[in-house]
Amino acid sequence: MLGDNRTVISVMSFLDAYSNPFVIAEAGVNHNGDIDKAHALIEAAVAAGADAVKFQTFVPEKIAAAAAPMADYQKETVTAQRDQLSMIRDLYLPFSAFIDLKADCDSKGILFLSTPFDHESVDFLDSLDMPFFKISSGELTNSPLLHHIGTKKKPVILSTGMGDLSEIETAMNVLMASGAPSCALLHCLSAYPAPPEQMNLRAMATLEQEFGVVVGLSDHSEGIEIAIAATALGARIIEKHFTLDKSLPGPDHLASLEPDELRRMIIGIRKTACALGDGVKRPAPAEKNVKAVARRSLCAAHDIALGETISADDISILRPGTGMPPDQLETLVGRISAHPITAGHLLTENDFLPVNETST
Repeated sequence: MLGDNRTVISVMSFLDAYSNPFVIAEAGVNHNGDIDKAHALIEAAVAAGADAVKFQTFVPEKIAAAAAPMADYQKETVTAQRDQLSMIRDLYLPFSAFIDLKADCDSKGILFLSTPFDHESVDFLDSLDMPFFKISSGELTNSPLLHHIGTKKKPVILSTGMGDLSEIETAMNVLMASGAPSCALLHCLSAYPAPPEQMNLRAMATLEQEFGVVVGLSDHSEGIEIAIAATALGARIIEKHFTLDKSLPGPDHLASLEPDELRRMIIGIRKTACALGDGVKRPAPAEKNVKAVARRSLCAAHDIALGETISADDISILRPGTGMPPDQLETLVGRISAHPITAGHLLTENDFLPVNETST
């Protein structure tokens, strides 16, 4: 659908240096505006084995109008405010905090990421030398912001919650035309928590087919199963919200994983990914011993005298599978034994006279 742009939309080079799938532990605003909690979230992401930990960077007054209402799920978990702006102000961290958070990530060997929500935050995060930008589903139709991000000429991961193919194509065209070298797409259901029956994970394949890009999942469902299923369907990127404690006040805690759940999810993702293999059907090294034990061979059903003409009744098909395979049974019928054969012996060609030769 992207015409000539398809030539520059390819697998992002930064993924090659990380795990497959690339797992983003989404801390988001689950620090509740507390820098110490933000550092604790980094520690938890490292312990869980995530490739990256991602925050959200914004200037509150550049996101929401004073009277902008909260979403229903926010009203259920945020009781102190009646509007988005008040809620966002309580979740704000200054730019200086993100400098410290990035340094903490660097020291712990985990990739620092943060999603920008305004031009000023884009410029600031660009100065932190992030390898790519991650864009929230809510900004899918925010062409001015997409254009500004594109001008930074860095790869982009774009979440597509609430979007259709036409909106996604428009967003990608804006990004690519303004300078983004490549774009990956995350299928997403923007509900908190996301109902499993509406996840539509097969949409990842649609995105890959339509746009020829790396695809993955930004998962807001409860539990760890959906992310693991997405891995089995070929997701190259998995993003998942996590928190220190689901009972904390705030909009995203309830739909997030706690640290041990995050760890178990990542273990499940890694196991699933390594189990996918290359698709070539062939015996695996681990089957070698079992193959010899479990398969069957042609054996002497009873003692066979020298010079005896073999019938099917003289042959049993028994384990192990280290002798002549059962599909050679008919080739032995009518052959003449070259020497006495004891019952249970695994038959070989050496047990019989050559074809057309009779015993003396």
